[in-house]
Amino acid sequence: MPATPRHRHRLTVLTGTAVAAALVLAGQPASAAPERSGSGEVNAAFARAAAEYDVPRDLLVAVGYGETHLDDHDGAPSHANGYGVMHLVSNPEHRTLERAARITGERVTDLKKDTEANIRGGAAVLRALADDLGLDAAERDRLGAWYPATARYGGTDGERAGRLYADTVYELLATGIRGHADGGEQIRVKPLKAAPERGTYADVDVTGETGETGAQSPDYPPAQWVPANSANYATGRSQSISAVVVHVTQGSYAGTISWFQNPASEVSAHYVVRSSDGQVTQMVRDSNTAWHARSGNAYSVGIEHEGWVDDPSWFTDAMYRSSAALTRHLADKYGIPKDRAHIVGHHEVPGNDHTDPGPHWNWSYYMELVRGGSSDGTKSFPTWGSDVSIRQAATTNSTRVASLAGPTTVRVRCQVRGQKVTYQGYTNDAWAYLPDYGGYVSNIFIDVPESWLPGVPTC
Repeated sequence: MPATPRHRHRLTVLTGTAVAAALVLAGQPASAAPERSGSGEVNAAFARAAAEYDVPRDLLVAVGYGETHLDDHDGAPSHANGYGVMHLVSNPEHRTLERAARITGERVTDLKKDTEANIRGGAAVLRALADDLGLDAAERDRLGAWYPATARYGGTDGERAGRLYADTVYELLATGIRGHADGGEQIRVKPLKAAPERGTYADVDVTGETGETGAQSPDYPPAQWVPANSANYATGRSQSISAVVVHVTQGSYAGTISWFQNPASEVSAHYVVRSSDGQVTQMVRDSNTAWHARSGNAYSVGIEHEGWVDDPSWFTDAMYRSSAALTRHLADKYGIPKDRAHIVGHHEVPGNDHTDPGPHWNWSYYMELVRGGSSDGTKSFPTWGSDVSIRQAATTNSTRVASLAGPTTVRVRCQVRGQKVTYQGYTNDAWAYLPDYGGYVSNIFIDVPESWLPGVPTC
């Protein structure tokens, strides 16, 4: 495989402000977005890397989306010291960053911060893992044959975490992806039928029906039980449980589970919640002290939520509802008051230097659910873009009543068919009504794959 870096320029894409301007000016097209890969520099980077290393382009996108939602987080590392949209990792147990540098000839600093280099490095590592498993050219043409290599790419400890990781990628391929690179470029994968060829992972229990690692949670029956490494928490408690601490993982669900199973991490939480469907895994018994909040460890239960502090697209309605049900259960079981003095963010615990869950976490909606569910029938969705207009009616020429400064989470009460709008070749005539702002926003800026929001009634 090639070992010489190619000349390239740093990727730049259209800003969210320009997107909003395009929305104001464009007022035509059709209601359903066409299924296509899309154009732009990030799309081109995926296509080039896939061709260079003979890796399926859609698989490469799905791995990146499952890791980071295609956000490079301005070069900041994840909890596992992973970088870029492809989450190239450098820690004592997993060194895909260094492996990518050896294969591609790219500098480590470029692999960390340059999106094109990072995508190329991810493709190189995936191909190397396929070579390690002995996949020949014919097998590489079968999308399903890449399953074991995908499981290994996640660097997870244990077969169960590996299967969770790879299953997530193949579920994304099956449902399709509509992602946004930094600044707004749309990255799409149309739904694909690819039967995963799981190999040795086929018999790994992920349902909770058989086997120790798939067992039901001992403290919260809806959750699965995957114990953290005993080096990452303390047995017993020195104080009674009186609080719940909300965290964001800065990484993927499977990756976080694996990290808490790694004795080198020296961290853990009691529960981890998945973004896509709200699945919950318990990793430390409530009666033991997880290491998640420094001064708050002794008296709190820690709940990690899959995602990144600076990217609201991870904070789905399924996650909010599932986590709130867990917190409500904990509050009822241990007599914790359902208020913001006792249900807090990591950043609110004394002696901590973390910022999670961050400014995009919708505390009002979450606490409403904790106290008994959303009483007004709204659902919460992430948005994307910056300076996005909220209009008095479902048209681009009606009065602008407010705007969304940047990506955030919004409550949607209902949706209507309105003026058709377009951006980057994709079109939609659906608009969402936001009761907190008293107006409508085009569903193009609601960061979900569907043009018509699932589970939201017509106004």
